[in-house]
Amino acid sequence: MPRGAPARDAPGLTDSDFQAIVADESKEIAGDLSWTPDPDRKDAAAFRVPVLSTPGYPLILVAYYNPVTPKLSYTLIHRPAGRIYGLDLGVEHRNPDLRRVGRTHKHTWSEEHRDRVAYAPADITESWRDPVAVWRQFCRQARLTHAGKMQPPFVQLRMDL
Repeated sequence: MPRGAPARDAPGLTDSDFQAIVADESKEIAGDLSWTPDPDRKDAAAFRVPVLSTPGYPLILVAYYNPVTPKLSYTLIHRPAGRIYGLDLGVEHRNPDLRRVGRTHKHTWSEEHRDRVAYAPADITESWRDPVAVWRQFCRQARLTHAGKMQPPFVQLRMDL
């Protein structure tokens, strides 16, 4: 189970709860964002930050970048429901109906499928190679304000001798 994912018996959100969270424009990340080396994957970087909101939603944002695989993801997690909104670049996804979604896709929440359904978004045009530009697009689409700067990730690539 991915880090930050809830147990499958954790209480979920209703579809209307999810719609309210996404529509809420008070969601904010305060301060500068710095990527740190991922302790589990030597070629990757990540960060986790709380997401503030006027209603006080229990949200965190988790980011992951690996130039070797290649993969970039920004994930909005609702505690205790789990991932409710996410953007993945660089890896394909297969929906419950077995339909494949492209290497750039978004996950959204539903009561029926939780976070397992994804679609190819038309509003994400930047490459996984530019995490800062993708971040700006993600924030705009998710109605998330970032009051600060994001540093580009630095990843020390492993060298086998």
